[in-house]
Amino acid sequence: MSKPVYDVEQRPPLSRWIPLSFQHVFAMFSATVLVPLLTGLNPAVALFTSGIGTLLYIVITRGKVPTYLGSSFAYIAPLIAVSASYGVEYALGAGFCVGLFYLLVAFIIRQAGTGWLDRMLPPVVIGSVIIVIGLKLAPTAMNMAMYPFADPSQGYNGGFALIAAVTLGIAIVSMIVLKGFFTVIPILIGIAGGYLFTLIMGSFLPAFSLIDFTPVAEASWFGFAKLVLPKFSIVPIVTFLLVSMATIAEHLGDTMVLSKVVGRDFYKNPGIHRTLAGDGAATALASLFGGPPNTTYGENIGAMAISRVYSVWVIGGAAVIAVLLSFIQKVGALIQTIPTPVMGGISMMLFGIIASAGIRTVVESGVDYTCKRNLTITSVILVIGIGGGKIFFPITEGLNFELADVALATFVGIVLNLILPPSLNQVDEEQHVVDEAESLPEV
Repeated sequence: MSKPVYDVEQRPPLSRWIPLSFQHVFAMFSATVLVPLLTGLNPAVALFTSGIGTLLYIVITRGKVPTYLGSSFAYIAPLIAVSASYGVEYALGAGFCVGLFYLLVAFIIRQAGTGWLDRMLPPVVIGSVIIVIGLKLAPTAMNMAMYPFADPSQGYNGGFALIAAVTLGIAIVSMIVLKGFFTVIPILIGIAGGYLFTLIMGSFLPAFSLIDFTPVAEASWFGFAKLVLPKFSIVPIVTFLLVSMATIAEHLGDTMVLSKVVGRDFYKNPGIHRTLAGDGAATALASLFGGPPNTTYGENIGAMAISRVYSVWVIGGAAVIAVLLSFIQKVGALIQTIPTPVMGGISMMLFGIIASAGIRTVVESGVDYTCKRNLTITSVILVIGIGGGKIFFPITEGLNFELADVALATFVGIVLNLILPPSLNQVDEEQHVVDEAESLPEV
């Protein structure tokens, strides 16, 4: 593992701290504001709750886990359905209950210990899930890089593809060629370079005219949206709790990835019960302010893997900036003008790094794929996770339970690891000895 530029407890000097934190703001911004835009919530509130939620998470995890929390995509469908059937207040109340449920699960884990996690999640499961997390995001990156509104039905756009390629190229050159501090902010440089390229080319070619400063001009300098208080009803709560089964599995997977990237076992120190409690507390707090449920962000994990900056101070700085931006509306509007293909180009690197971390996990752990058991577990996890497997059933009219993709792959991987007999590996080992004996020359 490469030596970190700044380790978890290290605080960079202010001249580096601010740009490093802004790099994480850019990494999380589009996804964090997209969820409220799709669900009818206020983007400024979501930005605010992501910031305070991340700060609360850092406090609960004792400053030992550099994780940024943003709006969760898993709750988009239930947020829309519950808001339409009951009202947005009841969706927020259900989100608050999800946060409390996280805290309950965290308490159970604390009482039961973590030894069972080691048995449920050996390297063959962990590594395979991490690969799925990265590769499952790959279509998202490519859609942003090639299609208007990241929607393939809109038709391929060569201008988008070129912008994404230029952005990715600038980020790669920054990481490999540049020296000193510039090597740790390749994402920030890539986004700035892609933005400038789009701006210049847009003045000459219509295909590149993607930046509109009208929202910036119309935005107020300062302000904050009216808060919406949660209300509670049993059906929305049950709906959200069923979805939370999937997001808890995603939390476990993201924490696996982060542990491998940083080189520390966060499952044991500060403990998975603390990381889960931090996630739950942030989600409950977000609902009280009118924001969507939070989750740990793979984009920011990718940023850390690329920059080798694991400082929790940098993550905390990004959270403070997010809170400030929620009040400075012109700056938030300016960030929202970043073209989709620019973020697509950067995402190619971010999501690929996550998948690479999974490959490194199985390699460094010595997982033997001549063993039928390991081969079976990984094969099934990859196909379900990347192929889009799902378990789906309706709860009420307009409300459905869905366990899909990464969450389902993680669940199936855990079950296979528990039920497949270890003797499968022993059979393979015996066959390996026979094969070696047969390959020896006759005397």
